[in-house]
Amino acid sequence: MFSNFDFGVVFGSLPYLFGTGMVFTVTLTALAAGMGVVLGTLLAMARLSGVPGLKHMAKVYVELMRSLPLVLVIFWFYFLVPYIGAYLTGASRPIQVGAFSSALITFTLFEAAYFSEIMRAGIQSIPKGQTGAAYALGMTYAQTMITVVLPQAFRNMLPLLLTQTIVLFQDTSLVYVLSLTDFLGAASKVAQRDGRLVEMYLFAAVVYFAVCFSASFLVRRLQRRVAIIR
Repeated sequence: MFSNFDFGVVFGSLPYLFGTGMVFTVTLTALAAGMGVVLGTLLAMARLSGVPGLKHMAKVYVELMRSLPLVLVIFWFYFLVPYIGAYLTGASRPIQVGAFSSALITFTLFEAAYFSEIMRAGIQSIPKGQTGAAYALGMTYAQTMITVVLPQAFRNMLPLLLTQTIVLFQDTSLVYVLSLTDFLGAASKVAQRDGRLVEMYLFAAVVYFAVCFSASFLVRRLQRRVAIIR
């Protein structure tokens, strides 16, 4: 079965696959995860706040994002937002956002909804006595969150945050709908160019498996260490 395989095309394309495709995938994953955690934390704090309007707005946002397919959100943002922006600003032509910017903003907004639920669970896992003690010392809500609650919540939820980041790493392959060259997109271009679809897609699957399996293994070890510290 493997006698007709030409893996030479794989080795010849490694600089392009990793130097262009994988760099793009890792960059998009890191930026979207970092900004998604920040926005997700703010959403979690809003949902747990005592402000009714803010709490319900954050809840609607999270439930909306978690109910939509990611590829649909990518399409909506890339094709509709330029027209919405032109309407709001009064511009005569659609505002050009750019494919990479669209992908980054879309992944950030989408993943923030999932990071929000993780952080909300982490915040709620902190004993209320610590919050009460901080208020008794005269701390404000923001000071209590920043200095007492969030550091412990991040430590408790770090394995889950990293697991969601692994899912994000896999989901970045959806940028093909915007004609961006991530790792899978680079493999697809080489496969179409050289007529070696099986070899390239098999190699891409092996790389994704190796990266995600290794990352998941490290997350499990981290989870055990966090459980011991806790």
